[in-house]
Amino acid sequence: MKRTKACLLAIWAAVAAMTLAACDHDDSYRYDFSYVVPTALVTVKPDTAGGPCLLQLDDSTALQPVNMPQSPFGDKEVRALASFEYVNRPLHGQLPGVRIYWIDSILTKPTAPDLGADNDSAYGDEPVEIVNSWETVAEDGYLTLRFRTRWTPGRAHRVNLVHRTDSAERPWLLRLHHDAGGGAAAGEVADGIVAFRLGDDFNRPDSTIEIELQWKSYSGMKSHTFKYRPRKPTATTH
Repeated sequence: MKRTKACLLAIWAAVAAMTLAACDHDDSYRYDFSYVVPTALVTVKPDTAGGPCLLQLDDSTALQPVNMPQSPFGDKEVRALASFEYVNRPLHGQLPGVRIYWIDSILTKPTAPDLGADNDSAYGDEPVEIVNSWETVAEDGYLTLRFRTRWTPGRAHRVNLVHRTDSAERPWLLRLHHDAGGGAAAGEVADGIVAFRLGDDFNRPDSTIEIELQWKSYSGMKSHTFKYRPRKPTATTH
């Protein structure tokens, strides 16, 4: 897991200047750093027929970029941080139009298989904190987490989310595993962000469910419950 890709450091402008890509080059000489501060977390949904991509803002709101004819991330659906503004007209008579000033994908991956007693050895059991922020959210088929831990230079971190299947009374139980590559006790404290695509089981119910997340923190095991609306088909522009 690349820290330069996943970390959210305190000074966003500095990070953006070094690692993040802007999508709109019309204003290439206007150094207004407000445009590189993320204001939204979206799902970038490419059109498999080669048409314009959609940005899913929340469970019920899809947006159409007016200056991003295709996804900059190819044919992969990813979660991304973005800065945009609404334009005055809806596109195709349906979706709100937006102008993208800045967008960058975050690590987006599926949940990991439940290996039972081997989960800790396979995925790691080192401490991590979940940050209570607007980036930590369950929506549109994903559990997106901003997390905080110690980062040792030269050591790769791995995070995996396991859907626990050993408790019939807790069908929506998830466990976050963290492998710090042997550097859990050293290094500077910094944040990362990752999005996990939830399995089909989470999207079959017709009503809101409660997802329970467990993780090992620096002060012991913790848990949090997210209210989650199962993902529905995305509105299209056709």
